[in-house]
This record gives sequence, structure tokens and C-alpha cells, in this order.
Amino acid sequence: MHARFEGSDQYVATADLKLAVNAALTLQRPLLIKGEPGTGKTMLAEEVAAALNMPLMQWHIKSTTKAQQGLYEYDAVSRLRDSQLGDERVRDIHNYIVKGVLWQAFTAPEPVVLLIDEIDKADIEFPNDLLRELDRMEFYVYETREMVQAKHRPLVIITSNNEKELPDAFLRRCFFHYIKFPDRDTMRQIVQVHYPHLKQELLAQALQTFYEVREVQGLKKKPSTSEFLDWLKLLMAEDIPPEALRSQDQKAIVPPLHGALLKNEQDIHLFERLVAMARHNR
Repeated sequence: MHARFEGSDQYVATADLKLAVNAALTLQRPLLIKGEPGTGKTMLAEEVAAALNMPLMQWHIKSTTKAQQGLYEYDAVSRLRDSQLGDERVRDIHNYIVKGVLWQAFTAPEPVVLLIDEIDKADIEFPNDLLRELDRMEFYVYETREMVQAKHRPLVIITSNNEKELPDAFLRRCFFHYIKFPDRDTMRQIVQVHYPHLKQELLAQALQTFYEVREVQGLKKKPSTSEFLDWLKLLMAEDIPPEALRSQDQKAIVPPLHGALLKNEQDIHLFERLVAMARHNR
């Protein structure tokens, strides 16, 4: 695989991030991407697949997901039911093997990008249970006594929101990249991609307000990039003027439509209290 990722029109990738994707391609190792929720980790896999012209396969992890489901599952219940009904299919166990995402990625006719999304949602053993398969790019199907081997090594992108520490043995096998929260310049570029016609004055004021909200000490949940984009969309839809994001004397105010940025009542109360205190201290 000699393809290189150079970013795309739809996704603002920092130089570090491009380097990380290309390092994973060169080393043929999984790329582990961490970062705050809403920093575009999942979207990265979509953009890498599009930029490298590779199909994308996605495995979204839940708290109940087991590693085995990524390989295959044996549907014993259907087989039992079919045998009671005298169905001919029963003779061939292959009819009851449900292929998981890894199996599909391993046997795809061309190299694919395989996204394992939010691996930290699953139980702590989950990453370890996939070590051998991701390392050797093969696994054994006991029911049919066959070895499934990857025709082409997929580019594996794994995301984590840092909810749990991942096992060391797993981390050793990955190339790691932490997506830092975008600074103002990067955020401005991200906004340009999504809303190229946004008035610069509104953007400047919205950026100022957004980063002030993020800097508030004691917030339970800081607003993310995706929430900032939602908020801008609302400001445009409601035709909110830049002045409405600031009081006359340039003091902070509770921003209009703040429900797009602040997602729980403690944070809204905290922000209201700080604004009231700032006014009081004038």
C-alpha cells in the first residue's frame, strides 16, 4: 500500500494527524485515535477511506459488544429450529455462521479501512480479545474448522473517548495519536469547510464566546467542535446578530441558544452565576 493521506476538502487534518495516518499505513498497525468527544475521530475514518479511495467498514462498539461478534457468530437457535422443521439447510453448518465485520474486512476483494469506533465502551477484556486477530490478521472458525486469513491487510482505525484505560499489550501494537482540541485558527478553518458563507464578524464573536465558555472552571461537560458547529447553524438560522453575543460593555453574557453548547443544568446554572458575579463586580 503506497497510498498516502494528505487530508481532504471536507476534513481539516493537522500535519500531526496526517503523519499519524501515514505512519499506521507504513507500519501496517492499527491507528488508535483518542480525543474529547466531538473532535471528529469517527469522521476521520470516513475521510481517510474517501481520500485513499478504499471502502469503509464500521464496527460501532457498545457496552454489550463482545470481540467474538467482530469475527463471527454461530446461530445455534436457528439451526435447532430448522432441524425440528426438517429443513435441508441443517446439513451444512456454514448456513448458520454469521460473518462479523472483521471477517468481511479480511475477505474483501480489495484493502478496506476498518473503523472500530469507541473501543473504550466495551468491557476491559475486549481489546485483549482482539489482539491476536489484529496482529496476525487471521482467526480460526471452530464450527467449520477453517482458518480465515486476510487477503489484504485493512487499515484499522480505532477510536477511544478515554473513558477507560486500554491494556498495555493492546497499546503496544497500535500507533497512537491524540487529537488535541482545535485552536482558534484550526477551528476557523473547520468552520470555513462547513459554512463558507458565514459572516466573519459573527464568526469572530462566536469564536470568542465559545472559547470563553470552554474556559469556565468547573464545567461538567465542555462544548465540543460538533456542538460549536450546531450552535453556529442556529445563530445563522435565527439570524442572530454578532452584538447579541456580547453585552454593551463587552462583558460576557449567557449566550443565545446556549442549549446547543451547554448540555446539563449544572453547567447552565454555573455559567449564569459567573455572568451575574461579573456584572455585580463592575
